[in-house]
Amino acid sequence: MKDETPDAAPVQIVDRKLLSDDWATLTKYTLDYRRRDGAQETLIRQVYDRGHGAAILPYDPDRGTVLLVRQFRLPVYLVDGRGWLIEACAGLLDELDPEAAIRNEAVEELGYEMKGISRVFDTYTSPGSVSERLALFVARYSPADRISAGGGAEEEGEDIEVMEPTLDAALAMVAAGQITDAKTIMLLQYLKMNGLPPDKARQGEERA
Repeated sequence: MKDETPDAAPVQIVDRKLLSDDWATLTKYTLDYRRRDGAQETLIRQVYDRGHGAAILPYDPDRGTVLLVRQFRLPVYLVDGRGWLIEACAGLLDELDPEAAIRNEAVEELGYEMKGISRVFDTYTSPGSVSERLALFVARYSPADRISAGGGAEEEGEDIEVMEPTLDAALAMVAAGQITDAKTIMLLQYLKMNGLPPDKARQGEERA
């Protein structure tokens, strides 16, 4: 099959104006863009940049369970008046590589030390205005991997409930509209369709 992916977009940034620089940055861009029909036009866009992140969905194949979190999200509250969101464990990279960052988040939020971790794909969840790219992981876990209660970093205002539904129950929550977070839905569907990737460390032990 012929690869029809275009090269870099025919764009020239002609101006940028910083609108906000607090927890993240909001920048207004003016750019010249050449359309596919050859016509040239000037566009104005705003981009919110908070850095890149990672998320993980741990799965226990023996019990058929996954680890999720439930926490308050202000943007969700402003939309639905409730604000509680069920999600996969996630966090910003903070200058770490994605795997190291998500291992730290799993200990902090879930209370589990992850083993058999696999990066399955990357995604942009809101590319029209947010520059964040998420690295998505799945991992094998068992009750023996729990090292703390989790719950997040209290000093950062986190108040996280750890949930452990079965994979099928979590997918039923998606169908019922109880899980609406995009990264979480993608990871649940990936796991249902593909299962866990082979555990290379475990395969090496078996061959030895």
